[in-house]
Amino acid sequence: MRHTYLVCYDIANAKRLRQVFKVCKNYGNHLQFSVFECDLSPLEKTTMELELGELIHATEDQVLFVELGPAEGRGNRVITSLGSPYTSIDPVCYIV
Repeated sequence: MRHTYLVCYDIANAKRLRQVFKVCKNYGNHLQFSVFECDLSPLEKTTMELELGELIHATEDQVLFVELGPAEGRGNRVITSLGSPYTSIDPVCYIV
């Protein structure tokens, strides 16, 4: 069964940041700067964690997986925001 996760990261080094972004992009939808929504099977989650674990420095970086529950049968995703309105940033993304 697939579960939905918010994957959020704080990476101290620009090179590692780009590498972590690329891994996350392979697994989910880019929502906001360092935030992705990923529908993952248990195997995909484990694989993603292993890939990210090889990139990050445990004493400087952090990656959070926030489980939102089963991906199937949960209805439509609703994202609301305060301040600037939420817009999908998937089509164009630049990391400097």
